[in-house]
Amino acid sequence: MSHLLEVKDLTTAFSADYGETVSVDHISFHVDEGETVCIVGESGCGKSVTSLSIMGLLGRGGAVKDGSALFAGRNLLELGEKELDELRGNRIAMIFQDPLTSLNPVFTIGNQITESIRTHMNVSKDEARERAIQVLAKVGMPDPERVMKKYPHTMSGGMRQRAMIAMALSCDPDLLIADEPTTALDVTIQAQIMSLLKKLREESGMSMILITHDIGLVARMADRVIVMYAGQLIEEAPVKELFEDPRHPYTKALLATVPSIYDSKDRVLESIPGIVPENYDKIKGCRFADRCPYRRPECDDPQKDIVINDLHKVKCWRAESI
Repeated sequence: MSHLLEVKDLTTAFSADYGETVSVDHISFHVDEGETVCIVGESGCGKSVTSLSIMGLLGRGGAVKDGSALFAGRNLLELGEKELDELRGNRIAMIFQDPLTSLNPVFTIGNQITESIRTHMNVSKDEARERAIQVLAKVGMPDPERVMKKYPHTMSGGMRQRAMIAMALSCDPDLLIADEPTTALDVTIQAQIMSLLKKLREESGMSMILITHDIGLVARMADRVIVMYAGQLIEEAPVKELFEDPRHPYTKALLATVPSIYDSKDRVLESIPGIVPENYDKIKGCRFADRCPYRRPECDDPQKDIVINDLHKVKCWRAESI
């Protein structure tokens, strides 16, 4: 079976005065048509760098060193800037973490959405404006015609995020990458935005990669889950199996930090001691070992992927015995 997106051995590094640092280390995964794949992990694990590598948006100092990213049979990592521009915003779209810094402050919302539409679709200026109004209404924006004339800084965080989603969906993409789309929003607006994304995905049949550190969102949105830690893919499984039978100690620790409505009143939420290590590409063994309660001498050796079943794999020597 062919996949809409298939990433193999993706390795991304950043160069600076002190040398080169590998941020994403040989990760492989796929996304099928109509599927939502969640990439989860703490800040600094390489989730956003993975998405920016796929989109060709790494910026100065960043470069993909190895691997491939096949989208509908084409390797995105081998395409030139012009070819990527034909795909970005058209067949592949992205929602960034902070819409205030992602939207252009000197252009109106209407101008920015219609520019994307006219760039990728053979329509007139009036047709592009009408489509922009329709897509703003589709994402639940009140009074979309008035919003077309607004500048990003005059809008609330929730409205800016809706405008960003409208821009991403304006050309009916096959794949939407949502990079922590609710990070800067309050809890009630977060729920509205995620309900909106889920509804739009179901209506259009598009595929989605949702990048988050919020395990609660994963349970609600995902078909499959990828757990990243220190630049590596350490566990991958269908969402139900991951929650019912996590095999990596890091995944178990993440799940233990999440409150439940079934918790007793005296339950104390757990926390994971320590932080994600810096320069983790220099660590030969398990990168979670220093924070892991099950650490053994075997953890100092390079960890191989243990296949639990066709859809579940874990990078931990203890995985089969848990």
